Amino acid sequence: MALALSLGQRGQGSVWPNPAVGCVIVQGGRIVGRGWTQPGGRPHAETMALEQAGARAQQATAFVTLEPCAHHGATPPCAEGLIAAGIARCVVAIADPDPRVSGRGIAKLQAAGIEVSLGCQTQEALVAHSGFFSRLQNGRPRVTLKLAISLDGRIATASGESQWITAAEARRDVHGLRACHDAVFVGGGTARADNPSLTQRGLGLDRQPIRIVASRHLDFDAPALQTSRDIAPLWLCHGPQARMSGVWQSQCDALLQVPLAADGQLDLAKLMQALGAKGLTSVLCEGGGQLAASLLRAGLVDDVILYTAGVALGADGLAGLGDLALSHLHLAPRFELISARKIGQDTRQDWRRLS
Repeated sequence: MALALSLGQRGQGSVWPNPAVGCVIVQGGRIVGRGWTQPGGRPHAETMALEQAGARAQQATAFVTLEPCAHHGATPPCAEGLIAAGIARCVVAIADPDPRVSGRGIAKLQAAGIEVSLGCQTQEALVAHSGFFSRLQNGRPRVTLKLAISLDGRIATASGESQWITAAEARRDVHGLRACHDAVFVGGGTARADNPSLTQRGLGLDRQPIRIVASRHLDFDAPALQTSRDIAPLWLCHGPQARMSGVWQSQCDALLQVPLAADGQLDLAKLMQALGAKGLTSVLCEGGGQLAASLLRAGLVDDVILYTAGVALGADGLAGLGDLALSHLHLAPRFELISARKIGQDTRQDWRRLS
């Protein structure tokens, strides 16, 4: 199952709206088939593994990171494929909450006489499929906030200079993050100040995240976003009063209107719901301190990936987070440290929101 989970990771960022599943088929103690969800969501992991195993799948055991699907869509159900291949046992990490599946895949296997074991490395599978589960259960993608800060928590000097706080190794690591998320998300202020392309580069991977910019009025100029549109799709989220006659109307792949919240800014909860409705399962936020604070205030941040550089910028530097308007400490959002490691001369910490 550990291998199946590792294989499933290969599909992260390129299979939405489907889950990134991994499958391993074992016959007589030997691995005879391996598969993972392919770009665009098809073929599914089980199909790939069965194709590799061929006749050796007879009386074999399949290890699958998510309950095999049981519904007819663009492809036949994976449960039926496992049955037809003659699988004797199926070990499933976690059940699928999709109402079209939700126990039906397991029931179909059992009805065909296949032994089913449910609950192998469930916690690891829950993390691996957390974005897919979030879209199904909460209507929104899983949100990861990426911050690159100085020792004293600053993201730029007082003049706004921020390139580069972290060194090349950490920046390369960020490109890896982009590659395994469905989308990269920034606000109009970051687009205006940094003119980012938001593409994944330098890893030799043939995939790009959706690039999403949230701007209430679409009143920003970022030539790099336009010139790289042939490399990666660009979606713009805007308010009801945005200037729709501007250049952006013809220079993006999707325009999503978002209602305003009580403070007059874009309603980020509704924005994330709109992205979930589009099928996105994971979003990497690389916006500035104000957008980061807004997401935290709205309770929308599931993970924080924090890069810290060994440089001090002082109190006059720009803070890594905008105002959270906290009146009491117990109201502060809290996260659990999952891992910490050194990357070049910088450090990376991975934090997960406490339930």
